[in-house]
Amino acid sequence: MEIERAHEEFRRFLKRGDNRITPERFEVLDHAIDYKGHFGADELYISMKTNHSGISRATVYNTIELLAQCGLLIKRNFGENKTRYESNVNKRSHDHLICTNCGAIREFTEPKLHRLVKEISDQMGFESSGYSFNIFGKCTNPNCKLKKDDN
Repeated sequence: MEIERAHEEFRRFLKRGDNRITPERFEVLDHAIDYKGHFGADELYISMKTNHSGISRATVYNTIELLAQCGLLIKRNFGENKTRYESNVNKRSHDHLICTNCGAIREFTEPKLHRLVKEISDQMGFESSGYSFNIFGKCTNPNCKLKKDDN
């Protein structure tokens, strides 16, 4: 989905819900779409402030919730009691490996998983609209930045 189409979809969503259409909300949309990787509301806010935005923290928090409701952002919880988001604009379906030491999140795509989800759904008489697959563990990468020493 192109950015223009994302803007139009968000505009329609805001109108349907009788929400105000403001330039600040579209500024949040643009930054969220451009953000590389997964982010929390505070991370997006800090990134925007670093880029000299005059946006308020409340506007960022409120807008990312609207963007998630609209489907332009996907809410994720990687087991850290913190909601994270990622753009759903121009994004391929993917899954995640999450390091429980350093918090690194690596995305991967495995066609076998997609087929398995379809096969299970068909067997169970279920029409899947999506799925989420997360693998938790520890990096085997020597560059893993350990947050805690559990050796």
